[in-house]
Amino acid sequence: MQQIHNKEFGGERPLYRSADLLLDGVTIHVGESSVKESRNIRAEGCRFEGKYVFWENTGVSCRDCYFAPSARSSIWYSRDISLTDCVVDAPKMFRRASGIRLQGVRLNHAEETFWDCRDIRLEDCEILEADNLFMHCSDIQIERYRQEGNYSFQYTRHVEIRDAVIRSKDAFWDSDYCTLIDCEIDGEYLGWYSRNLRLIRCRISGTQPLCYCQDLILEDCTFAPDCDLAFEYSTLQATVRGHLDSIKNPTSGKIVVDSVREVILDKNIKAPANCRIEISRP
Repeated sequence: MQQIHNKEFGGERPLYRSADLLLDGVTIHVGESSVKESRNIRAEGCRFEGKYVFWENTGVSCRDCYFAPSARSSIWYSRDISLTDCVVDAPKMFRRASGIRLQGVRLNHAEETFWDCRDIRLEDCEILEADNLFMHCSDIQIERYRQEGNYSFQYTRHVEIRDAVIRSKDAFWDSDYCTLIDCEIDGEYLGWYSRNLRLIRCRISGTQPLCYCQDLILEDCTFAPDCDLAFEYSTLQATVRGHLDSIKNPTSGKIVVDSVREVILDKNIKAPANCRIEISRP
């Protein structure tokens, strides 16, 4: 493997079409497409300032690297990508990429990151300022995770998340087969229009959660006091621990809740209108 140590590059395409290359302590200054169309690239302790760094790449491994704000849109149309112990201040980091592995990574300005990507694994990561995160992505596994940013996980498919704190308005809209285990989800209008969304031992906060859901499953979940008007026009099987402010017009299924302030079943309920609601501590 060719090695480049402690060098600086800038401009357009300085390392274009590289292969089997180790970058050690390298700085890529402002420019474009520095390592485009390359394969089998390892970067250790590097600093990336230019944009479009790793486009059309196969096999990129970054450890202890920094992506500056100017390194926007750095990893697009690539596959087999791993970042370990990296700090990313650049937005729009991943588009149409696959085989993505992040461990111990902090993305501080992650708006419009992870669009149209698949086969994603995250462990011990924190993602901030992350509006429109994971749009149209599939096959995602996440563990020990913290996120702040609205409109996340919309139109995603086949997602499993464990031990996470997700602060996001409109999360998991129009999603398919997403499972969250031991998570805290804070944000209004959670999961609208989702299909086969499953929440296990999760804590949920925010107004009007889980409406227009199809085949929703909740197992031993709890709801914050601001969770009002839940489950409108949803089909579901749910066990809710503790108190829930209000339930409105669920379509079908079964809800078992310890206590609820109000159940609203009005003329606007939709057929078959046969959801069973059992209150275990009236």
